[in-house]
Amino acid sequence: MRLIPQKSRNYKDKAYYKYLIVVPSKLIQKLGWKGGEELEAEVKDKKLIIEKD
Repeated sequence: MRLIPQKSRNYKDKAYYKYLIVVPSKLIQKLGWKGGEELEAEVKDKKLIIEKD
């Protein structure tokens, strides 16, 4: 997997970013997820937990 920064905008000489996580197709298929689905995320013990909404 890879974390990709993407510049969202510039405001008053400061750049703001959003981040994309690239998940391999094999994992998406195992989870039964499809593109465009809503996901929920939380942090527990310094781990990111992502679940289908």
